[in-house]
Amino acid sequence: MHHDRVSQTSPAAASGTLRSRPFPEQEYRTRLRAVQDRMAQRSLSSLVVADPANLYYLTGYNAWSFYMPQCLIVPAEGDCHLFTRTMDAAGAHYTAFLPRDRIHGYPDHLVNRSDVHPFDWVVDRALELGVLVDDPEEYVAAELDAHFFSVRSYLALQSGLKRSALVDSNELVNWVRVRKSALEREKLHKAGEIAQCVMETALRELEPGRRQCDVVAEIQHAQALGARKLGGDYPAIVPMLPTGETAGTPHLTWSDLELQRGEATTIELAGVYHRYHAPLARTVVLGKAPRQLVDCAEATNEGMVALLEQLRPGMRTCDVHRAFTDTIGKYGLSKESRIGYSIGIGYPPDWGERTMSVRAEDETEIEQDMAFHIILGMWMDGWGYETSESLLVGPDGPDLLTDVPRGLTAKE
Repeated sequence: MHHDRVSQTSPAAASGTLRSRPFPEQEYRTRLRAVQDRMAQRSLSSLVVADPANLYYLTGYNAWSFYMPQCLIVPAEGDCHLFTRTMDAAGAHYTAFLPRDRIHGYPDHLVNRSDVHPFDWVVDRALELGVLVDDPEEYVAAELDAHFFSVRSYLALQSGLKRSALVDSNELVNWVRVRKSALEREKLHKAGEIAQCVMETALRELEPGRRQCDVVAEIQHAQALGARKLGGDYPAIVPMLPTGETAGTPHLTWSDLELQRGEATTIELAGVYHRYHAPLARTVVLGKAPRQLVDCAEATNEGMVALLEQLRPGMRTCDVHRAFTDTIGKYGLSKESRIGYSIGIGYPPDWGERTMSVRAEDETEIEQDMAFHIILGMWMDGWGYETSESLLVGPDGPDLLTDVPRGLTAKE
């Protein structure tokens, strides 16, 4: 899959200036201070960060290297250090703001071994550097629920720290991320511009007789193309296109079957700019829409209006959920699953931040500059309706990232 690196290094690579970084260094330093402040509140001596979205948030590191063990270790005080595969360390020099002496590559002979693990090396090196401390009085937190922090990584970390207590980070960095800086809000608005172009492409390309895969090819082309002079990026989740009977279920992708007249298709996709995601969902019916679908769409859209009125600083996520459920309840409808979650940076397999969920049990207070994907999927027996909005929370309410007409789109 990979080729060995050549030994010669270009002047651009040596200087680390070949690619511009998405944020100035001061932005990263502000984020690091916020993380270390939260660590201090929990008396943590170190934090092991494995979520690629959190690596990007704290350093700017951006590569498709997360399928291999890698992490950022944040000490209670001082500078963080990045640990990745040696061949990926070069990419880190280009994208992360960290100097070379804080980027460490483990040797390739540790890859895919049953007898040793890269985290054995990482722990030893981190102890040498002092960013990990093995002491019975110390607490080290790790992102135990991160998608790419494997059980073997945990066991190797635990084995290397023979005396320090290893605890769950409880999404510490994710919670720091929930309020977006001014520069992050700009990224999200640009992602919204791209999402708008992508959804307009999807709505235009859906026609009877076209194969689902052909439509998705146009969607993915639009995602990479972007909007205006904004180049698009790959999404954390591929386009989802449940069609016909499968429109009554979420999270299905596409096939090579032709789209049929009389069938509805739910479309869920995202515009992405510098890893910031603006997801968006709409529903299209090819031909005359059945009455039950029209009624469901109208009730759901009324629920969207009601919940958006509640989505403002000082309200709770459960209040937003109640506004929706009370509205659709008047029409005999109900929805068990959550209706939204926080968004921002995304890497496969998820564009959510894994913090707030808009549901009855979540009492998180909504604050200005948070970002949400409000997704209303009504999945019935053999049919369904889906619509969503991505937004930033402004001082007086939601600031929508796109302006695609809401409601059921019928293409006669």
